[in-house]
Amino acid sequence: MAATASAGLIAAIYAFLTPPQYEVSSVLRPAAINELDALNRSEIYTLPPGDALIRVGASLESYDTRLGFFRSNQKLFKAFEQPGRTLEQSFEEFNRNSIELILPDPKKANSLSAYIKLEMSYPKGVDGVAILNGFIDYAIATEREQIAADLDVIVKNRLNELKGKIDAARSSYEVDKEARIASLRETDSLRRAQLQDELKALRAQLKTGRTDRVAQLNEAIGIAKSLGIRKPSTPSALGESDRSGSSSVMRTEINNQQIPLYFMGVEALEAERTALMQRKSDDFTEGRIAQIAKELQLLQSNREIEVLNRRENEDLFLAGVQPVRAEEARLRNLSIDMSRLKLVTIDKQALEPLRPVKPRKVLIILLGMVLGGFIGAFIVAIRHLVKTRQPQPQSVVLSVQPGSPTMVGSDAGLNKPL
Repeated sequence: MAATASAGLIAAIYAFLTPPQYEVSSVLRPAAINELDALNRSEIYTLPPGDALIRVGASLESYDTRLGFFRSNQKLFKAFEQPGRTLEQSFEEFNRNSIELILPDPKKANSLSAYIKLEMSYPKGVDGVAILNGFIDYAIATEREQIAADLDVIVKNRLNELKGKIDAARSSYEVDKEARIASLRETDSLRRAQLQDELKALRAQLKTGRTDRVAQLNEAIGIAKSLGIRKPSTPSALGESDRSGSSSVMRTEINNQQIPLYFMGVEALEAERTALMQRKSDDFTEGRIAQIAKELQLLQSNREIEVLNRRENEDLFLAGVQPVRAEEARLRNLSIDMSRLKLVTIDKQALEPLRPVKPRKVLIILLGMVLGGFIGAFIVAIRHLVKTRQPQPQSVVLSVQPGSPTMVGSDAGLNKPL
């Protein structure tokens, strides 16, 4: 009983002198789909609720996140600071012994079991509720800032990609434009050269024709002079001129053959020859020359080239960039209020505990008494075992008959008179 009472007393002293330890916990679950709809509808960043919960859990477990919260809220951690320790050493003790992240069993794939539980144990005098709730808010805010930074980088990269596409389209347009202008100029040069060659050939042809005509006229003039034809005449008229007569006769001549040129008479032939020899240019005699001159006049300036060179806003003529410009405008006007982005649902916030979890005084006292009872029983058993093993003194009692000497002996075979 004394051992039991002593052990119970020692356990009671330990239970009442040990600083009490409190424990708080908070549970996080996936957010509703509509909470992340604004982010997912951006079509550049997809974050399902389950992934958001995992990211927040990773942030809660991150050493850097915990150290950042520790540094930002040193007033809450005064109880963990000890003389001779650096800030990081004090945090290391808190991080190792005070806070624990609990995840569901990975074998359970049910969405109802998706949660993250964060537990914190702390001594009396520490505002554990403020620390745990503040740390969760800090981790969520940190992850929200990280998502905002990721989104900003993705948007900038996407804008750079779209800008590259527009620049490529602009370069392609410039190349096509220069190629088009070069092609038009080449076509105009070729057409101009062809027309000039044709004009030169036509003029040479007309000059040759005029020379041939003069030669024909010279020959016809010689014949007409030989025949004495001064005025235009016909073969039948020439035959009748040799006849004499005073009667007036009207003749009608039908002839499907061309009348020789010399029947035009010397006067007409010489007049035509003189005109041909005095002619400076034969261009008016050929209609094609006027048409060629018109085409050459049109080729002096290419209106399509002038229009292409006068374009001021050439981006309007870029091909296939309208969807790219629409996407660029959408990204530049993309506005997501990250402060309203709810990554997780806090299913259970940390609340002020009603009683400490350590030490369990009643249990410690009971265990002390039980241990004391065991110790007492063990001591009694040891004592009993020791007593049973100690040697006992031997005694001999002899019967005494009347008339015989009384013998008292302790050794066998020895008799001594009393």
